[in-house]
Amino acid sequence: MAKAPTVYDVAERAGVSIATVSMTFRRPHKVKEETRKIVEAAAEALNYVPSASARGLAHGHTGALGLYSFDIFLPEPDGSLGGVAPISTRSRAKVPVVRDDGDDDYRRFPLYVHEVQRGVELECWQRGYALLIGAASRADSATRVTDIVGRVDGLAVFPHHSGLGDVLERISRRIPVVAVSQRPQDDGLSHVSIDNRGGMRAMTQHLVADHGMRDLLFVGYMDTFDAQERFAGFKAALRAAGLRVPAKPAELTVGNDVETVVADVLARDTLPEAFVCVSDEVAIDLMKALAEHQVRVPEQVAVTGFDGVVAGRVVRPALTTVRQPMQAMGHVVVDILVERIADPAGSPVTRRLPVQVVLRESCGCSRP
Repeated sequence: MAKAPTVYDVAERAGVSIATVSMTFRRPHKVKEETRKIVEAAAEALNYVPSASARGLAHGHTGALGLYSFDIFLPEPDGSLGGVAPISTRSRAKVPVVRDDGDDDYRRFPLYVHEVQRGVELECWQRGYALLIGAASRADSATRVTDIVGRVDGLAVFPHHSGLGDVLERISRRIPVVAVSQRPQDDGLSHVSIDNRGGMRAMTQHLVADHGMRDLLFVGYMDTFDAQERFAGFKAALRAAGLRVPAKPAELTVGNDVETVVADVLARDTLPEAFVCVSDEVAIDLMKALAEHQVRVPEQVAVTGFDGVVAGRVVRPALTTVRQPMQAMGHVVVDILVERIADPAGSPVTRRLPVQVVLRESCGCSRP
């Protein structure tokens, strides 16, 4: 096998420096178009393919960043998407024919983690970094996060629950780690978060002050610090309005899902004036459960979310929510990682971005 061409060969053929060749492939928008075309033509003539690993070794880095997320929608172990069975086997074609039951419509849209990931991807591209993505289900989230650590210079992570803290603290001793979450304490990590408490307080104040509601029920999974901050904001708004402050929310767990919460509330004939949900995903699931029980939103009960995912705009009624700047968060994550890679001894960084309440039909607000 012939020896593979190197960056030196391309530089010699193109008549430029090796730095220009490197910049052409890592950050092409930084190179003059005429020069870039000359370098690309030389690389094509030599059949040159840039080596990320070689470039990383030369600089003591891999040239890659990692992004780890918890994903409840991962495929089943057998590789299937789960829960969909063929309805016809008469066709000779090997493509299965299935019936769409409509249960996962909103999951076809980008969710919170996907929107933040998009920002990470764009910023990595701008800065010439490769991006290695990893994910895990609920059961293996604490172990899978270490799988990509040895192959990247820095790691961004969506901590699903506080139990990941010790794992991330150990990883941060080796490479920079940025958690896309509220900072719970001095955990040694950098954090990118949003105003969870203020956003939920503003949402609750809207329901109380503008709609005159007095009986509100907070619903959601509470195993993240972000969720706990949102519940704190909910309680603060009720307290400021002189209303009863619940000691705990209607907490969702593996054995207590949205359908169970709705069924229990209706069985006790205690329908609140509003369900204030910890996230848009929970809110959309809850609206579907209410519809199955012929409970109309917002005529009989209001529903609000938190995140601002695209699906909230297309469900009916459209979802009132607290919108996060999700793509901007991804850009900030990479910005911090690059800073920490350049200055490993620097102190952890925390950046909190603002949010906004977006009023739609699900809370009773009509379209303008």
